[in-house]
Amino acid sequence: MPSMFVAATTFHQELIPTQLLISLSAQREGVPFQAFVEVMLMEVVFEIIREAGLRMPRAVGQALSIVGAIVLGQAAVDAGLISAAVVIVVAITGITNFVVPVYSFGMSQRLVRFSFILLAGTMGLFGILCGALFLVAHLVSLKSFSVPYLTSVAPAHKSDWQDELVRMPRPWMHANRLPGFISHLRRKNDLEER
Repeated sequence: MPSMFVAATTFHQELIPTQLLISLSAQREGVPFQAFVEVMLMEVVFEIIREAGLRMPRAVGQALSIVGAIVLGQAAVDAGLISAAVVIVVAITGITNFVVPVYSFGMSQRLVRFSFILLAGTMGLFGILCGALFLVAHLVSLKSFSVPYLTSVAPAHKSDWQDELVRMPRPWMHANRLPGFISHLRRKNDLEER
């Protein structure tokens, strides 16, 4: 979302509805920075607050991260350093990042987010598209225990798609069935051993 905001406000203003564009322009009237610098500044501040909240005692840490982000965001808007729209975009992105259950996955997600913001700030939507293509190419090339990372999608097996987007009810699932790609690998290995 921050990268799309940067690309739309910097390079592709024609994608924003006229009334919203007028409102965004009015908000940015006294702001000395470009949208890219504003978003990067707010993202870094939000990450610092999140890390500080993680290292504080549990009861204080969560309150510190939420209240600190609100207070710093409002102070930055009142001081004229950033626009209110950037605070909203970064806040929505930060809140949705709390959905990720695994902390290590969140770290890689942050790196990808910062790289996409950088690509959007330099090349607009074309940069986001190039970054997305590079990310998909990287994910397709990964393997875990000699099984491709995107097994059910990249080597497509229709039987493996029942649990891809929506979790199927337990009675519909086969208890001892291996995914199609893995059973194909087993058959191939059995033939080579004979």
